[in-house]
Amino acid sequence: MTLRKNSPVAAALALSLGVALSGCATSDSQGNLSLNSVAQPVVERQNFTIDLASSANGLSYPEQQRLAGWFETMNLKYGDRVALDGSVVNQSVNDQVAAIAGRYGILLSAGAPVTDGFVNPGTVRVVVSRTRAYVPGCPDWTDTAQGNGTSSDYGCSINSNLAAMVADPEHLLHGATGTGETVVMSSTKAIDSYREQKPTGGQPLGGVSTTQGAQ
Repeated sequence: MTLRKNSPVAAALALSLGVALSGCATSDSQGNLSLNSVAQPVVERQNFTIDLASSANGLSYPEQQRLAGWFETMNLKYGDRVALDGSVVNQSVNDQVAAIAGRYGILLSAGAPVTDGFVNPGTVRVVVSRTRAYVPGCPDWTDTAQGNGTSSDYGCSINSNLAAMVADPEHLLHGATGTGETVVMSSTKAIDSYREQKPTGGQPLGGVSTTQGAQ
């Protein structure tokens, strides 16, 4: 039979070595050790609805006043989208709602988003979609970066400014769509103006007057 004696020194050495190895194993899993920012913009959209009584002749005057008051209460502003949904959406209703929304510089959108419930017959639903972009949890100065990792506040400034400056927050999701014709025309406007200018060498020199007034 072999007898084995446990030395206190060996036990202490094994314990300290285990603690050191556990610290090395958990240091890589804590914090952001890359140069990628974890603070990314979040796009949030809310839909607000109001149902109005409509007919083949459009909206009655009281319903138009109710819609105008609702727009004022909603503080309709640039960036909001207004759309119509319902079984009775004729040209008269479209023109009346467009005229009221036009007071705030808002154009009607082509399609209405999906909303809760259903539209009763003889009514039209006006949907206001409001989208905002923000970076949650910013600024974040809780991390002292003692583990030589990327700071927890890294990316908060530039991404928060990007979220605040973008005209349409939904462009952060799928970009802007268009035909491109306006972009091409506006981008070549300065070049065309430069090319149409006559060379200065072919123009006569301007007259220089050396006459001075009486002193």
